[in-house]
Amino acid sequence: MNKLALVTGGHRGIGLGISEALAEIGMDLCICGRSPSENTLKAVNHLEKTGVTVSYVRADVSSASDRRKLLDSIIGRFGKIDILINNAGIAPSERKDILEASEDSFEHVLRVNLQGPYFLTQAVAGLMAQQREKDPDFKGCIVNISSVSAESASVNRGEYCISKAGIAMATRLWATRLAEFGIQVYEVRPGIIKTDMTSGVSAKYDRLIEEGLTLQKRWGTPEDVGKAVASLSRGSFEYSTGSVFQVDGGLSVPRL
Repeated sequence: MNKLALVTGGHRGIGLGISEALAEIGMDLCICGRSPSENTLKAVNHLEKTGVTVSYVRADVSSASDRRKLLDSIIGRFGKIDILINNAGIAPSERKDILEASEDSFEHVLRVNLQGPYFLTQAVAGLMAQQREKDPDFKGCIVNISSVSAESASVNRGEYCISKAGIAMATRLWATRLAEFGIQVYEVRPGIIKTDMTSGVSAKYDRLIEEGLTLQKRWGTPEDVGKAVASLSRGSFEYSTGSVFQVDGGLSVPRL
């Protein structure tokens, strides 16, 4: 029986790259997002061509009721969750200096990027612990997708940086708490990735990459992130729970 992976925001951008990589190694998928189902058919059909089962559930991870609906749907159809990929996230609707940023923007970004994944992890961890009780050989895995912004300060999107720094600590917390249940927890930290989210600043980063921002002089891709997540999800790093995996082309390497 295939393992079942839940990928939040798994129908576009980095999330789709992750979904593709997991499908390629034979994992069934439940992907969720805020888009209407009809807008995700192309992605779902594309993923199903690999031969795995794919389900899409419209759900906003920042909503407690949507999270309950999502998990009820998964358990009703698949009866289990083996892998959770907390990928869904948003940027501020307007990039504003932290001297001018609004509380509304801060609250919205934190609810989607940090509060939602934190409490989705709480709920999924409970289900995984129950699965462990029934099957002592069960090994769950949770991967949080953060960003180099967890450590690199961008004063025109402070709320985003804080949300990703929070995800970094949440990874350590959940790795510590869930080790007794055989649940591995990791953080994957992408750098400059070519997606819709970065399209508005592509010229800026084209220039910075050419000037040496990254050791590898190219943008990262959703496929790069997907490969890392797939390796973690299939158990290639079983003795590394709580670890951070950089997917940033060397951007985070300190240099003189």
